[in-house]
Amino acid sequence: MIYPKIALAQSIIEILSAKGIINIIISPGSRNAPLTIGFAQNPNFKCYSIADERCAAFFALGIAQQTKQPTAVVCTSGSALLNYYPAFAEAFYSQIPLIVISADRPQNKIDIGDGQTIRQENVFLNHSVFNANLTEDASEENDLKINLAVETAIQQKGPVHINAPFEEPLYETTEELLVQPKITNLESDNSSKTIKNSDEFVSIWNNAKRKLILVGVNEANVIDKEIIENLASDPSIVVLTETTSNLHDPSFINSIDTLITPFDDSDFKEFNPEVLVTFGGMVVSKRIKGFLRKYKPEHHWHIDTLRAYDTFGALTKHFEMLPNDFFKDLLSKTSFVESDYFKNIEDVYKTRLVKRKEYLNQIDFSDFKVFEKVVETLPKNSILQISNSSAIRYAQLVDIDDSIEVFCNRGTSGIDGSTSTAVGASVGNSKQTVFITGDISFLYDSNALWNSYIPKNFKIILVNNGGGGIFRILPGHQEKPVFNTYFETSHQLTAEHLAKMYQCNYFTASDLTSLNSSLKLFYEASDAPAILEIFTPTTANDIILKQYFKNLI
Repeated sequence: MIYPKIALAQSIIEILSAKGIINIIISPGSRNAPLTIGFAQNPNFKCYSIADERCAAFFALGIAQQTKQPTAVVCTSGSALLNYYPAFAEAFYSQIPLIVISADRPQNKIDIGDGQTIRQENVFLNHSVFNANLTEDASEENDLKINLAVETAIQQKGPVHINAPFEEPLYETTEELLVQPKITNLESDNSSKTIKNSDEFVSIWNNAKRKLILVGVNEANVIDKEIIENLASDPSIVVLTETTSNLHDPSFINSIDTLITPFDDSDFKEFNPEVLVTFGGMVVSKRIKGFLRKYKPEHHWHIDTLRAYDTFGALTKHFEMLPNDFFKDLLSKTSFVESDYFKNIEDVYKTRLVKRKEYLNQIDFSDFKVFEKVVETLPKNSILQISNSSAIRYAQLVDIDDSIEVFCNRGTSGIDGSTSTAVGASVGNSKQTVFITGDISFLYDSNALWNSYIPKNFKIILVNNGGGGIFRILPGHQEKPVFNTYFETSHQLTAEHLAKMYQCNYFTASDLTSLNSSLKLFYEASDAPAILEIFTPTTANDIILKQYFKNLI
């Protein structure tokens, strides 16, 4: 086997191999040549070359999201490293294991007025779960840092940074393994399976007639069927699920804004829970967050093995355990409570679902209508990736088939790497991936298509309303030149030439008739990745959406 001649590079490669890391995303450069040589010629790794570091990091994030295993990204020294930061922050808040390995100049070359000699050590300090600042020589101390970085990424489900200084010459190779690095073993997971001091919480649960469970970003199939059935049967429990929760039952409310947006103060007071239980990641609905911040529950319990954010200013208990373990223990010790909480909320919700159907049947071609039609045609058992901003909010208002797993970068909620993440996810999962995005998010991350790994059945549905439609939906919108230029970012660009450049099949639609015919061709074509660009009216979309909520009353 061919190895880099630099011993430190050998140590990094050997330790990652021993830890079972497989996927390595490399951005071309010179200072990282020892790592590139070693990773690319080692059969234990699957390497990908992606030139744009920002895209590379989100691509890695998508693979890690799907495989649930740490993915490594490798870059050269200097500003290349800084381009990892958006994905790094997303990994931190979404609890995704990401290993950033940056090549660096030796310490005596930093800040001497030479090119690409920035201060790389601890550059991600605010969002890193571990930083391994290595020295030039292979040593046991470096080995321990590398081991600890990988183990921390796994245990804390977050991003780590390994900074490795290399001195020239960088491209020399050898057939001899010069190191025998120390490999440490990961300790087994000791997270609690039962609730500590459970009597107190059992008593609170059994005495509460209004219990609200809110589920944010969540993996599919992590809650037992028996637990779901128990929650669904309890008349004192209402379960609110976001599109990204991947948790389903006919009694669960999966369009939160459709339920609560028309509520007035008296409705909110009746809905106000005594006990709020949350699990999963970030919540999209601004309305449910606003409601719970104003009408605070007496008890807010968050369940997560690692963190609990006080999103509503009412957190009273963090249960550091898996949600399935929490409910399994709690529900075995509690009983149903007589209550009309669920029935009252269900009656309102069912009425509003009827009104939703009636409204969608009569509206003009628009973003809302497009999402209804597009979502109902999604392939069963597929992966749905959704970009942030308007796209994820519209997705919250329509029903998505239970067999489809839904993902969105809700950690930081940025638009910057949505396409790259979706591409990485399509590589990291054998299921078909469909990506729904808005035009600004797509154009912002168009370099995501600049790689040779996109599966032929990868589909992009691009809703082009000529600007950042989210700003028309948010309060404060005024039709003025300042708004159009600096907020909405009005444009007349299309994806047609990008599709041609990156050899994607390209389809368009601008009304219901063309949408129906294009969707059929779009899913039939599998000789190359495909883009379906749907043009919707810029100024009508927000009017139609706002009128929807008024019609629910």
